[in-house]
Amino acid sequence: MSDPVSTSSPQITTPVGRSGDLIASYPRFLWRALQVATDGNWLFYGWMTLLTAIALVGANAWAIQVRDGMIVTNMSDHVSWGLYIANFTFGVGLAAGGVMMVIPAYLYDDEEMHELVIIGEAVAVAAILMSTLSVAVDLGRPDRFWHLIPGVGKFNWPMSMLTWDIIVLNGYLVINLHIVGYLLYMRYLGRKPNPRWYVPFVFLSIIWAISIHTVTAFLYCGLGGRPFWNTSLLAPRFLASAFVSGPAFILLVLRILRSTTHWEWSPRPAQTLIQIIRVAMSVNLLMLTSELFTLFYTGSGHAAAAKYLFFGSHGAIGLVPWIWAAIAMNLIGTVLFFMPSALERGGVRIIACLLCIGGIWIEKGMGLVIPGFIPSTLHEIVEYTPSATEWKVTAGIWAFSILVLTILVKLIAAVRQHSIAMGTHS
Repeated sequence: MSDPVSTSSPQITTPVGRSGDLIASYPRFLWRALQVATDGNWLFYGWMTLLTAIALVGANAWAIQVRDGMIVTNMSDHVSWGLYIANFTFGVGLAAGGVMMVIPAYLYDDEEMHELVIIGEAVAVAAILMSTLSVAVDLGRPDRFWHLIPGVGKFNWPMSMLTWDIIVLNGYLVINLHIVGYLLYMRYLGRKPNPRWYVPFVFLSIIWAISIHTVTAFLYCGLGGRPFWNTSLLAPRFLASAFVSGPAFILLVLRILRSTTHWEWSPRPAQTLIQIIRVAMSVNLLMLTSELFTLFYTGSGHAAAAKYLFFGSHGAIGLVPWIWAAIAMNLIGTVLFFMPSALERGGVRIIACLLCIGGIWIEKGMGLVIPGFIPSTLHEIVEYTPSATEWKVTAGIWAFSILVLTILVKLIAAVRQHSIAMGTHS
């Protein structure tokens, strides 16, 4: 089985002997990685400065939220989950979608996909970080986070679905960090990675990626008092949409990487991802149609939340523009992906990716989380619109996560192009 970061280029031949040498070289690797992560042209510095500024604005907004309380958000006793949990749900799907590069590379032994699979792992790391931060800022009292730590707080395992979610998310983060870190370090040393140290984790990540979004879906549909979420199609829809947003985001990262580095690769991996998106998006739209038929044709009382979401209720139409915009974006994005020009490097592919990512972010966020609370259990219509504080915090989380992804991708490209290796100097 080949190394995901290996290429046809000559291998680095710096000798590294005993395991003690391997450990001794690690501090130097970290120092060189730090140098590479902070070095670049004016475009890189401008990009990192912008992300840092947005992240600091978000951090300041969260500090104000912690000081003044959740009153600065527009969440209430009626709508207790808002933009933060909506962003968390999307982030989990984005992380799970990264496995769409792992499956062709390892289960079907796609040699050309091997070269780029580490990019999918890096996207998964950044997405899990975004999901974790989204949950952290949603805590009214972040100092109570210790209750979720096994052996310290009351973990409520195995009955609590939230506990399961914490386990699978943190487990997935550790797995992907190990894979990315090990492969980069071995490449830096000029060694061929030992399959025993990463291949089992790669296959484990496939199972784990499916579990993180399945458990997240169970977290919703297991709440019997919220009829809008009580559907057996929720988990399959989550996975189908994840296998669209994840590959679409990876395609954007690959496009930026190709434009900013000299790393060249075959067009086939991107075409494989597009084929996956075509199938997954078609399945997602089919399941959405099935849901809408079940809700509206039967006229069930459980359709009250769906009627509010799609058509409004008693003059309240806060989410109607959101959901119809999401449907339009998903439909247009799907049509563009089925165009032959989407298989070529061009504007059609980029627009299709942006539309599908935006549409799924709304569909799995504002179009899923919020209507689950409207109408309330007392049949009251209490609308929710994210406050400026919530938007700032969410933007800060996105910026920080993309900043981490930028650093990871930059390191991967540097190792791939031998800019960082044993024997090289800054």
